[in-house]
Amino acid sequence: MKKYRVTVNGTAYEIELEELTGAAPAAAAPTAPAAPAPAAAAPAGGEQITAPMPGNILAVNVTKGAAVKKGDVLMVLEAMKMENEIMCPCDGTVASIHTEKGAAVETGALLCVIQ
Repeated sequence: MKKYRVTVNGTAYEIELEELTGAAPAAAAPTAPAAPAPAAAAPAGGEQITAPMPGNILAVNVTKGAAVKKGDVLMVLEAMKMENEIMCPCDGTVASIHTEKGAAVETGALLCVIQ
């Protein structure tokens, strides 16, 4: 292992790097990233609304059982210091909500289901 000091935007970081020489050991096979945990099962025929990017839920504007129309703002997701409105893609009823205000979500996380 070799230690290095790297300065990024005026902040110094100390890092260690391993120098690899020759072929990698047979036991060091590449590993696949872990599969994301499956989201809660959505009702059949429901329109799943998922997070388009990682971020924090600032507001949940709907409740379970509420009637919604295409274009209604379901939630507000803060990502990269910007507020992104999650809009309803179709008319229907909110079948379930899978997040809450203040929650941190990853890309593809199930937010709610519209039937």
